[in-house]
Amino acid sequence: MKTKLVKRIMAPLVVACALLTMVATTATGQGTQGGRLQGTWEMRITLTDCAGHVIRSFPSLIEFVAGGTVVESNAGTPQALKTPGEGVWRHTTDNNYAFRFKFFTFNPQNVFTGWTIIAGETTVDSTGDANTGSATVKVYDPNGNLLVPIVFMQPAAQRCSFFHSGDVL
Repeated sequence: MKTKLVKRIMAPLVVACALLTMVATTATGQGTQGGRLQGTWEMRITLTDCAGHVIRSFPSLIEFVAGGTVVESNAGTPQALKTPGEGVWRHTTDNNYAFRFKFFTFNPQNVFTGWTIIAGETTVDSTGDANTGSATVKVYDPNGNLLVPIVFMQPAAQRCSFFHSGDVL
């Protein structure tokens, strides 16, 4: 009885540890040389359609973590209707960086409605305190069918002076 209980508890823990090891290895291998993007940025996101017409605009916080991971949160969708965005970033050339992250979406009844993948590029200015860029937003239904492609422009993001990677809140 005791052995079965230990096996029942240990098996999921071993699998979880193995998955964490694989995720950590993947995340740290993303190549983030340059490092100037690292930190938390306060951005104003402007969504446009493919013809360049503005759909809407909202604030966002994006943290580019050492080792190449991204954590994103925004005011464009109520937090009860989406998970935080999680993904990766990498240094491409000079002051240029590429990023990609994904979040899951839900309706007000807490039913899974799909996911969104955002992939883009940004350039940090010579001061290291501002960046500009653009990205594509692809919205998928729960079956993986592409519903909506959107382009967003990020005209001027500012490095947050009140948050930096490693600071304790």
